[in-house]
Amino acid sequence: MGDTALEAVLRRDRAVVTVALVVIAVLAWAYVLWLGAGMVMPGSSASGGAGDVAATDMSNMDMSSMDMGGMDMGATVAPGFRAWATADFAFIFTMWAVMMVGMMTPSVAPMLLLYAGVGRKAQADGRPIASTGWFFTGYLAVWVVFSIVATGAQWLLARLALLDPSMATDSAIVGGLVLIAAGFYQWTPMKGVCLRQCQAPIAFLASHGGFRSAPLGALRLGIDHGAYCLGCCWALMALLFVGGVMNVLWIAGIAILVLLEKTVPTGQLIPRISGALMAATGAWLILGAL
Repeated sequence: MGDTALEAVLRRDRAVVTVALVVIAVLAWAYVLWLGAGMVMPGSSASGGAGDVAATDMSNMDMSSMDMGGMDMGATVAPGFRAWATADFAFIFTMWAVMMVGMMTPSVAPMLLLYAGVGRKAQADGRPIASTGWFFTGYLAVWVVFSIVATGAQWLLARLALLDPSMATDSAIVGGLVLIAAGFYQWTPMKGVCLRQCQAPIAFLASHGGFRSAPLGALRLGIDHGAYCLGCCWALMALLFVGGVMNVLWIAGIAILVLLEKTVPTGQLIPRISGALMAATGAWLILGAL
């Protein structure tokens, strides 16, 4: 295959991967926006699969009108003070998992495009590597596991009555402590190590033995990359409990911060500036609550 033909194929493959990533991200964000628009605040009522919800007694209120068999999302209220049913766990886990896909797909795109380009060239040279899909599956698997942990954390906070119906902490002190902890983490050596692996896909591949020809090897490589990404971003994801798990503007802000940290060549500048602002905001919240 000539150089011109090979370059055309490489461009085509990158275009296919780009379109696929855009579709995945758009679908995930559409789901998040749909859920965000369907959240019902206490004091309001909505008619749906489980009937009307009236917020009359905060101590005994059923915070969810979800009927998972055929629910009307326009009447959805997040699980809160009542005991969660299995359907509630499934719903919240799905919410977290799809939200993570929407937030993290843009920031992993450079790595996936690099993988796809090298994969096509390797195939043309007679030395094929495993599909990009295996790598991406391994990457997403890490965030699925994180979603399980986040669901458990949300259940615990709801059980302790530390979340309001928008799924944000209603304690300024708790919110301030989370902000301070996330801000400090932005300055830690672990954050720096993980961020460098995410910022430099080629360096990551070189330090992990390069591309894999076997699907399971590519899956493991994706898991390794996802683990670094999780190490880089988990504290930022915890901020969702401060601004609201279904606060779309808050979700978008965190997603943009993650994208900037990984793709803008400023080293540690962005996380350190954002970390200082988080810590200062957290301290302000706590002082205001005292």
